[in-house]
Amino acid sequence: MLSDGYHKSFSELFTLIQKWNASREAAGPGSAIWHQKSLEEQPDKLDQLQHFLTRAEEAQRAGQLEESTAKLIMVDGGKREAEAHSNMGRVRSEHGQLEKAAEHYEAFHHLTLGRAWKDETGRSYKSQACESLWRIYTLLADKMLENKEHEQAIKTLIKAFEMARETGDKKIEGEAAYRVGAAYNSSGDPETAITYLEMSMQIFTELGDKDGIGKTCQALAKAYESQGNIEETMKYLEQFVAVAESSEHSESLLEACMSLGEISNVRGQYERGFEYFEKAYDISKKLKDLKQLQKAQVYIGISKAHIMMTTFSSHIKAGGRVNTESLLAWKDN
Repeated sequence: MLSDGYHKSFSELFTLIQKWNASREAAGPGSAIWHQKSLEEQPDKLDQLQHFLTRAEEAQRAGQLEESTAKLIMVDGGKREAEAHSNMGRVRSEHGQLEKAAEHYEAFHHLTLGRAWKDETGRSYKSQACESLWRIYTLLADKMLENKEHEQAIKTLIKAFEMARETGDKKIEGEAAYRVGAAYNSSGDPETAITYLEMSMQIFTELGDKDGIGKTCQALAKAYESQGNIEETMKYLEQFVAVAESSEHSESLLEACMSLGEISNVRGQYERGFEYFEKAYDISKKLKDLKQLQKAQVYIGISKAHIMMTTFSSHIKAGGRVNTESLLAWKDN
């Protein structure tokens, strides 16, 4: 190794031999390790170590991170191999190589199964692997949705949800369930969307996560609207308005108020519609959103006209047929 210029590899091999001998001496005669052959007496193992150490040194010189990391794979019962895959997954992810990152994180996850490995904070390697896969699968699904690959995106988001459930982090699980539900909503399957969104709602409610509750309410309202279920649509929109007001999410609140106003008008609840449109007007004025401001003004006018028409009609009915005929005669003249 030295004659071929692999000084670092030789140094590491020499250190390994020294450590093994020191462990043997410390254990003393009668111990299990005392009766084992030393590395110097096992030429096959020495050749194998030489091969991997020199290969890693060559790769390190060439700047190839995978090969440089590979030497760690040979030791520690697979723990360092798992760490290597985790690190490679992070590097691939940072460089936007999501498919490659997923492969490394999948290998990382596989190696953690049945293991009790933990990092210095006490968090298990398995939980880390699951969270990494949840994140990568979600990013991959986002790319698929951008490319209109809805079916594949949903399959990938379901995989992300399954990983999220294994992390032990309820917030991540709630977010993953929401993403699956939202994807089904977009693909025209509100029934399945509702199943996942209700899971998400339950988790976010338990956590007291107002942001999570708000966006899930919006998604559920959309799903029920697709089914023609106006009662449930209004229920979740009203719940969203209550959450958005306390969270000061003005843009989302504006959208919800406009939707509630329109539904109220369609159902003949003009006073209620007027209240929501007036609220939308105030919000759009605060946001300085001229387009929404003008839209709210138009709807306020429509609601007010409906209210006046209702009042006018009630007065006409109360006047009786004779008075109505007299009014029509007067109008004709």
